[in-house]
Amino acid sequence: MKKDIILAGVGGQGVLSIAAIIAQAAVAAEYSVRQSEVHGMAQRGGAVLAHLRLSDGEIASDLVPQGGADLIISMEPLESLRYAPWLSPEGALVTAAEPFVNIEDYPGIEEILGAIKQFPLFRLVEAAELAREAGLPRSVNMVMVGAASLFLPMAAEVLEDAIASMFAAKDAATVEANQRAFRLGREAAA
Repeated sequence: MKKDIILAGVGGQGVLSIAAIIAQAAVAAEYSVRQSEVHGMAQRGGAVLAHLRLSDGEIASDLVPQGGADLIISMEPLESLRYAPWLSPEGALVTAAEPFVNIEDYPGIEEILGAIKQFPLFRLVEAAELAREAGLPRSVNMVMVGAASLFLPMAAEVLEDAIASMFAAKDAATVEANQRAFRLGREAAA
């Protein structure tokens, strides 16, 4: 088994937290994990990108080759299209539907969503709405972990355990809200 994942978004959206949770769950499921991330201007609304590679065997490189990603998880629809050249023809694109307009010439959202709908395997998730429904508007990234979980090799319970571990220093209500966000994302993508 090998699963190559690209995670994309804008600074402050929790892309690296998604990568950490999936990586932790993969290790718990006894997979090898390699990760590489780029977040230079992220604090100023810039792009954040992570490559995450999971395998039951050895992994030679941290980077996913162009055209080789089995999954793109994006916190923002335009960012999902930016990294589309990395997606394999059989790969899945899972993106939040809500735009993060951080540039003057941001394309029209209908044009972006139309382009996403051309992919053979995609999920558009109303992640902000689901995070609010979970009781924690900041849990959009956990909604996206849930939506992407349908395309990951580990059980949902293992991912929920990783979420609990990540938020263990917070109160029990925060842990439960993040797990609820995960479940709502998973249901939305099913």
